[in-house]
Amino acid sequence: MDLLAAIVLGIHLVAAVLFVGGSFFMWLVVEPASHELTSDESARTALVGRMARHFGRWTTPLLVVLILTGIYNASWYLGSPGALFTTIGGRLLLVKAIAVAVLVALIYVHGLYFGRRIMRLAREGRLDELRRVRRISRKISYTNLGLMLAVLALAVALQVPG
Repeated sequence: MDLLAAIVLGIHLVAAVLFVGGSFFMWLVVEPASHELTSDESARTALVGRMARHFGRWTTPLLVVLILTGIYNASWYLGSPGALFTTIGGRLLLVKAIAVAVLVALIYVHGLYFGRRIMRLAREGRLDELRRVRRISRKISYTNLGLMLAVLALAVALQVPG
């Protein structure tokens, strides 16, 4: 591995740690802790929403870094573009790319639609509708977390010789 490849891989790994780690931190720490801070649903939603917006400021830059460095790193696994379909590493990389595309789409649909809607419903005090929308939102968030783990597992599988 040459120096440039090592640097790009390092940047990719740091971005992945920040993105995936931050996402899990939101769900494993911030969301549960918000229940301990207040029982007021509107205040709790505002608090979590504010923290999610702060994390969201990092989401796009981190995803851009991950995608660009990922494309560069893909050159390690592919001797030619056709290898994407003809080798085990290429197929793993293709599945990983599809999982990333679905993940990115879900992240932005979730944030733009559900995040804004949840915040609006909380501000308006429409708690029954808020709970219903939040249940759907959680399912999408859990899907996103599962996709993140799948992408990580695929990245590990790409490192296995064979």
